Amino acid sequence: MIISDNSLSVGSKIGNKSKALFELLKFRLAALVAFSGAIGYSLAVPVINWPMLGIFCLGAIAITGSANIINQIIERDLDKLMKRTQDRPLPSGRVTVQEAIVWAVFLGVSALLIFTVFFNIRTALLALLSLILYGFVYTPLKRVGPIAVFVGAFPGAFPPMIGWIAATNHFGLEPGILFAIQFFWQFPHFWAIAWVLDEDYKRAGFKLLPSQGGKDLNTTIQIMIWTLFLLPFGWLPFKLGMTGINSAFVATIFGVLFLAQTFHLMRKCTDKTALQLMFGSFVYLPIVQIAFLLDKI
Repeated sequence: MIISDNSLSVGSKIGNKSKALFELLKFRLAALVAFSGAIGYSLAVPVINWPMLGIFCLGAIAITGSANIINQIIERDLDKLMKRTQDRPLPSGRVTVQEAIVWAVFLGVSALLIFTVFFNIRTALLALLSLILYGFVYTPLKRVGPIAVFVGAFPGAFPPMIGWIAATNHFGLEPGILFAIQFFWQFPHFWAIAWVLDEDYKRAGFKLLPSQGGKDLNTTIQIMIWTLFLLPFGWLPFKLGMTGINSAFVATIFGVLFLAQTFHLMRKCTDKTALQLMFGSFVYLPIVQIAFLLDKI
């Protein structure tokens, strides 16, 4: 059997295009969002229905991917200005705007259908609100000022709440507490990232650090204040009977360690300490959420 060079070329183009579309999805970020939503779902149910949890994660990845693609479509020209993003599929020309729009619509509609058919309309509406806030409100606000971080913290904190509502079709204190913990976590997490990437962000005109002076003591104080909220809120799942006391201690210990990193940043005000805080934020949230789940089981 002889395979022509033309057939190989077509296959190669399809493979490259598929790879670029997958890259556009930002799968690792979408998977982290789905993990956070899965924690909320699992905390809400007496016994985990694994097939339903898998379907929920599929919907969560799809809606997050759609929001990520909308963000990249809007920022495609700005992404060309930053070293970190200039090789993304849109600025590099590996995917056209039209292809990205079709991909975003497909993922978004698929996610909303999944949430509506398999779960409930509240889950679908919250997911839609999250997509709108992230893609069409937070994204353009990034060039306006740090108000973008406050707005972006809402869709960023929705996943565990959406997971709980998907399982129960019910709003209440429990999903509200899960939302609050992730909401307050967003500020030290994102400002640490904004600190590390400040020079690159400035090339695109992004104004995300909370202080007019940028990487200064005022910014670190605000980071520390938002981190403080995690300590009392880490106890509330135990107080509401969602989890046991062991996870409350875990949340406190890691909350104190996380807070200590903000004091370290206040003392040093360096990119290195901001990077350490960024990695600390990546450690804090999944460990605390897993502790909540294990303590409930």
